[in-house]
Amino acid sequence: MEIVYVYVKKRSEFGKQCNFSDRQAELNIDIPPNPELAEQFVERNPVDTGIQCSTSMSEHEANTERFEMETRGVNHVEGGWPKDVNPLELEQTIRFRKKVEKDENYINAIMQLGSIMEHCIKQNNAIDIYQEYFDDEDAVEVTEEAPSAKTINVFRDPQEIKRPATHLSWHPDGNRKLAVAYSCLDFQRAPEGMSHESYIWDLENPNRPEIALKPSSPLVTLEYNPKDSHVLLGGCYNGQIACWDTRKGSLVAELSTIEFSHRDPVYSTIWLQSKTGTECFSASTDGQVMWWDIRKLSQPTEVVIMDITKKEQLENALGAISLEFESTLPTKFMVGTEQGIVISCNRKAKTSAEKILYTFSGHHGPIYALQRNPFYPKNFLTVGDWTARIWSEDSRESSIMWTKYHMAYLTDGAWSPVRPAVFFTTKMDGTLDIWDFVFKQCDPALSLKDNGCFIACGSQLGTATLLEVSHGLCTLQRNEKNTASSIFERETRREKILEARHREMRLKEKGKVEGRDDDLREEQPAVNLEELVSKAEEEFFDIIFTELKKKEAEAMKSKLVGALSGGLGGPGGSQGA
Repeated sequence: MEIVYVYVKKRSEFGKQCNFSDRQAELNIDIPPNPELAEQFVERNPVDTGIQCSTSMSEHEANTERFEMETRGVNHVEGGWPKDVNPLELEQTIRFRKKVEKDENYINAIMQLGSIMEHCIKQNNAIDIYQEYFDDEDAVEVTEEAPSAKTINVFRDPQEIKRPATHLSWHPDGNRKLAVAYSCLDFQRAPEGMSHESYIWDLENPNRPEIALKPSSPLVTLEYNPKDSHVLLGGCYNGQIACWDTRKGSLVAELSTIEFSHRDPVYSTIWLQSKTGTECFSASTDGQVMWWDIRKLSQPTEVVIMDITKKEQLENALGAISLEFESTLPTKFMVGTEQGIVISCNRKAKTSAEKILYTFSGHHGPIYALQRNPFYPKNFLTVGDWTARIWSEDSRESSIMWTKYHMAYLTDGAWSPVRPAVFFTTKMDGTLDIWDFVFKQCDPALSLKDNGCFIACGSQLGTATLLEVSHGLCTLQRNEKNTASSIFERETRREKILEARHREMRLKEKGKVEGRDDDLREEQPAVNLEELVSKAEEEFFDIIFTELKKKEAEAMKSKLVGALSGGLGGPGGSQGA
């Protein structure tokens, strides 16, 4: 059994740093013994002292009164009937009701009880006695506590050959369990003998998984069914879709056939809002998004090809990495591609060309995370390449907000389920960043390295870490919803203004170019080619004749200077001597 506990201590609590060096010993002071002091002490021989490393503690006992609990059952039957009337006989009860309803006392009693009931109903309509009108009192207090997080548990891959944790899914009922998918995504580099198992962990028992899921191929993604917590959906590395029912054990309950499955690993699966709770989507880099019913996984119900040219050609399709479906928008779903484009699709479209509505382009690489804001579904988060971006469906040309470009590649991200202004991102260097754009937008509010109010993070080494964030990061702040909404609207307006300005500038440039082309077309018929050639020849010969004249003038000048210098250095010079 492997027991791990992480000790965390700040560097400032260690005290002053010690710097040691080698040097020769030196005598600072020498105090000789004083014989007079020895006479004042009594020698104790032998000396026996007991030493205990731990602190001394005493045992205390207290007797408390026992509280005994007992469970009893009560059988309720229909009462109020006379002894001579059998309530199970329908004819007797109908005859007795007719007899009672004719009585005047019965009518008066019903009228009195009706007025009392009407008064109570009016009270309930005016004030809901079960509604918490002031439940935000504790949440609106702005905390001064610095953002922080602490490690609660670490769930390590029990296999000898460690595998990356590729996906995590919370148990829908109280988040008491965590499903973790393990898979090696390096193409053809999986070590020999690597296990295919994935696990469901109990948060209170990190030493041993609760259930081991045994697929035919390693799981890349794993999702709990939000309506039935016993059912899990998995996407395999070989492209198949698998379904488990934990009540039936670890083996696969339903499995899609190879010929009707994806041709690449299934990177994302998501449950849909349906009456049966059995419909789901799967996405892969083969360019297909498949619509399944887990009751019959023999073949998909429908296939959407991610071809933005709307020609339904699989060779032109974009590889799908991430999916997003919001129950409040049942006709829409979104797909993040490995080309950095987000595609918005319509589930209810009648033709294949109408399924792709519009696209958002802003990343340089695969979009590993795509999620709508749980409070404002019109805004959604994308994580890819070196940045995270927040988009609005009203502004399609550019994102309304984005983080700075990091030195490390971003691998995943998600919104906080309790605060509309908080989201989380993970990076390739093992860092978890917590962003609070109400607090600050340029840098994350908290960064955690190598390590609701609980966050689960999977790592390349196969460990899933459970973190508990500070109270301020998981408590709704005062007016935070209004603040987040105003920030989204402000940035959306800003992007719309910039888009309009860019369109105006492009139209002006286009007009200028078209104007120049028109001028050239108008001038072209009036120009004679022979005149242009003769004019070019004249300019060419003028330049040559000008250069020749310059050279002749320089030559004549040099001759005159030589003749003058020769005359001055002749007889006149000797006479002077």
